[in-house]
Parts: sequence; structure tokens; C-alpha cells
Amino acid sequence: MINIAVFISGRGSNFLALLKNIEKGIIQNCRIAVVFSNNPSAKGLEYAVSAGIEIITIPSKNRSDRAEYDKEIINALAEYNIDLICLAGYMRIVTSELVEAYENRIINIHPALLPSFSGLHAQKQALDYGVKVSGCTVHFVDSGMDTGPVILQKTVPVYDNDTEDTLSARILEQEHIAYSEAVALYAAGKLQVSGRKVKILDK
Repeated sequence: MINIAVFISGRGSNFLALLKNIEKGIIQNCRIAVVFSNNPSAKGLEYAVSAGIEIITIPSKNRSDRAEYDKEIINALAEYNIDLICLAGYMRIVTSELVEAYENRIINIHPALLPSFSGLHAQKQALDYGVKVSGCTVHFVDSGMDTGPVILQKTVPVYDNDTEDTLSARILEQEHIAYSEAVALYAAGKLQVSGRKVKILDK
């Protein structure tokens, strides 16, 4: 059984999608052992509690030493025997402390086709640039900002009348699908990382 820690900072919609697909059996051999947040007011924590999932909160406000902060997270996770960390709207850049402790065991979902439009407001960046296609990327996490090896991507068209909200909503639908697919592949042992390449194995 793969023990997952889901990291959130806000509403936790990708966390809920993962939970639903675990319950449905779309993602097998996994359980969400704990939900962590740097924001004690994150709406997603309420959903976790109502689902009977343990939560950890370590407020990040006014915390300037990122490495020390991530060491606290590592210590807090120790009792849960975590196999995989899923960043799901987690609004902090993780440091090498966490990345090295969970090498190739941290994945993230980003609302753009990386390496284009990394960082915040990716949907607005895409609209401002005038692209015709956007989407989302699930990737392993390294110490950079949205720079880790790509696991899989989903695309959506960008329409002339799109706003940041309409494009975000269309991408979010694909995020929920892509993240669950990636976690299912990880749990099945079908992801092989070699440098910047992630090979999906046929088992």
C-alpha cells in the first residue's frame, strides 16, 4: 500500500479528485495518509477532516528560512511512512531538504504545458502570450520552480473569448484526470526516471 501525503494551500480540488479516484478504485494500492498545509485556514483541510484523514499544519507566514521549514515538514511526516508526496495547489517552492529526503517521490500538477508559463498565474501568462493550446503538466519535483521531469501532460484549446477564469476551469478538469493517471502509474511501478526523461513502462 502506497502512503500518500497531499500538500495543499487552498481549496484542495486536486486533493478531492485524488481521494475520489482512490475510493472508486481508479487509483489502486494507495491511501492518503495525511494532508499537510502551510495555511491553517485552507479549505481543503476541512474536507480532509470530514473524510477522516489526519492533517498537519505548519504555518509558513513570516517564515524566511525555507530549508528549516522543510526540515520541520520532514520530521512531521516521519510517523506516517510516506511513500509519495503530491503537491496539490501547494503555494511554496520546496527546498533541496525535502527534495532529497523524498527523491523522485514528490510530484506536482501545474496549469500549463511546461516548460512554458511556469510559476504563478500560468493561465493568464498563456492568454497574454496568445497561445492557441494550453493545458496541464504533472511532473516530478526538483529544487527549481516547475522544472522537474515531466510525467504526463493534457492539452486544452484556447479560445478567442477565453478569460483567465474560463481557461482555468477547462484546464482544471484535465488536472483532475492527469493527476490521478500519474499517481496510478506511480503506484503500479510504471514510472522510470532517467535524467530529464520519465519513461512509462508497460507492465
